[in-house]
Amino acid sequence: MKRLGILLIAMALVMGACGRQDNGGPANTGQAELPLDYKAQYGTSVFLGDSITEGLSYHDVLNEENVLAGAGKTAEFTMMEDDVDQLIARKPEHVYIHLGSTDILWPTDDPIAHSMTHYGRLIDAIQDGLPEASISLLSVLPVTVEAEEQEPRYATIGEYNEGLQALAEKQQVQYVDLTPLVAEHTDLYDTDGIHFQAAFYPLLLDYLSAPSQ
Repeated sequence: MKRLGILLIAMALVMGACGRQDNGGPANTGQAELPLDYKAQYGTSVFLGDSITEGLSYHDVLNEENVLAGAGKTAEFTMMEDDVDQLIARKPEHVYIHLGSTDILWPTDDPIAHSMTHYGRLIDAIQDGLPEASISLLSVLPVTVEAEEQEPRYATIGEYNEGLQALAEKQQVQYVDLTPLVAEHTDLYDTDGIHFQAAFYPLLLDYLSAPSQ
C-alpha cells in the first residue's frame, strides 16, 4: 500500500506536464479533412500509449477500439492497470506502442533505466498474450524549445530514444523514429509545445504506413 501511494503521488506530479489540454481531451484544434480509409487501414491495429497517442481517437482519426491510451500513462502504469488484458482481448495484428513522454519525468534517480525495465516487461507481456502480433515501438516525440525550457527533463528525449531503439533490437520488435516527421511539421505543435494539433495525426499514420517504415 505504501508503494502504491508513492506511485499515485508521482503520477499526479507528472500528469501536470503530460496531461490533457482541456477538460475533454487533447486540444481540439487544426481539424483535418480525413480520407475515409485510415480507420479501415488500421482496423486490425491498436495504438497503446499516452495522451499524445490518445489524440488519434479524440480527433476521430481512428476508432476508439483501435486506441488504448490516456493521460499520464507510463510503461509501469500500463503494466499495473488492465491495459495489457484489454489489448489482448482486442486481438490486434499490429501493436504500436507510444510511451515515454511521461516516463522521462518520473521522479526517480534514473528515469530512463526505470522506464526501460518496465517497457521490456510490457513487451514480454504483449508477446506472451499476442504471439502472432507484430509490435512497433514509436520514439518519443520532441518538444519545442520553449517547452524544454519550462521542463528541462525533456532534454533527455534523445537519450531515451536511443535506449528505446536498443530495447527494440533486444526484444526483436520494430523501432520507428518519428523525429524526422516532427521536424517537417513544427507548425502542428499545440500551444503547450508538447502535444499536437489534429492535422498531425493523419501525417503520422501516413508516415507509419510508408514502405521505409
